[in-house]
Amino acid sequence: MHWKRRLAAARVRFGTFRTVSPTSRVFGFDRGLPIDRYYIEKFLTRHASDIRGHVLEVADAAYTHKFGGDRVVASHVLYASTGHATATLVGDLSSGDGLPSEAFDCIILTQTLQFVYDVRAAARHIYRMLKPSGVLLATVPGITQISRYDMDRWGEFWRFTTLSARRLFEEVGPLRIRVDAYGNVLAAIAFLHGLATEELRVDELDALDPDYELLIAIRAVKAPADATC
Repeated sequence: MHWKRRLAAARVRFGTFRTVSPTSRVFGFDRGLPIDRYYIEKFLTRHASDIRGHVLEVADAAYTHKFGGDRVVASHVLYASTGHATATLVGDLSSGDGLPSEAFDCIILTQTLQFVYDVRAAARHIYRMLKPSGVLLATVPGITQISRYDMDRWGEFWRFTTLSARRLFEEVGPLRIRVDAYGNVLAAIAFLHGLATEELRVDELDALDPDYELLIAIRAVKAPADATC
């Protein structure tokens, strides 16, 4: 009966996780800083020097101001419809309507592409909006719950891997691309339950397991104007 002893040794004590309901349904915003936001801010901190000149962000300019500082010449906010309080640009990433060409030195696109059904078209229009040598700083979800608010209003369509994120932007034009993943099994479980950053240790958050891509981050630099490839 060795298998019984092995089973007993392998048993996991679920504790407060033995429930079919999450601790928080709002990604942990009601408990502190959501775990995916910890990774987003770590990524933007690493590439803060890219946030300069004319910078475009979606919905608000919080990260532009937090990480760009006085390097930002002009802050632009994109929203898909009129009436948004902080929007300076109304446009559609899928159709390209309302989106200028070669207008931005940096585009910050955090946790947005999962809500765009035609992500290939969106990637092409993002590429078009970048100035030569402009930089895209984007994040997309790997392991996550659905955002019910967004799902009920305009839809949530995609989850990504490092490979699909790279392929998506490799197809649009000459870009120098770096794709990184953040996460591990503990961080993923905690995030799915809606725990906050403050409830894990830094070493637990920063441990990387490539089989558990909680968040994918993309830095893509458009080729300079005189480049041929």
